[in-house]
Amino acid sequence: MIKIICVGKIKESYLKELILDYQKRIQKYHKLEIIEVKDEESLEKEKNNLLKVLDLKDYIITLEIEGKSYSSEEFSQHLDQLFLKTSNITFIIGSSLGIPEEIKKLKKESITFSKFTFPHGLFRGILLEQIYRSFKILNHETYHK
Repeated sequence: MIKIICVGKIKESYLKELILDYQKRIQKYHKLEIIEVKDEESLEKEKNNLLKVLDLKDYIITLEIEGKSYSSEEFSQHLDQLFLKTSNITFIIGSSLGIPEEIKKLKKESITFSKFTFPHGLFRGILLEQIYRSFKILNHETYHK
């Protein structure tokens, strides 16, 4: 299973539609769950919210500017290799405050998609699109060019 744990909720309807579209597309290939936790005024509170929903047996990947960068092809191969080792991959998208240090210590790796800072909802859509693209690449289906 792929889990995406997000700090904060999506307010914009166009982003909700984007996210829902890619959720449906991905679920043709793999089970996907998106878990939203409340964004708070402190990282300590966000840490507690995240710990309530995190399964420490999962392969935890944080999404951070300082993380490792992949091309779409490399990312798809990386996901494929991870699923040979583990059945659950959890991605964590933090809030505008970042990701609490205690949560960072639980990760197996961190990934970046860019040195840019993205709005939370837009980045969730970007992550979902890249996961979908990965399945298309792995299945040798047209989409990725």
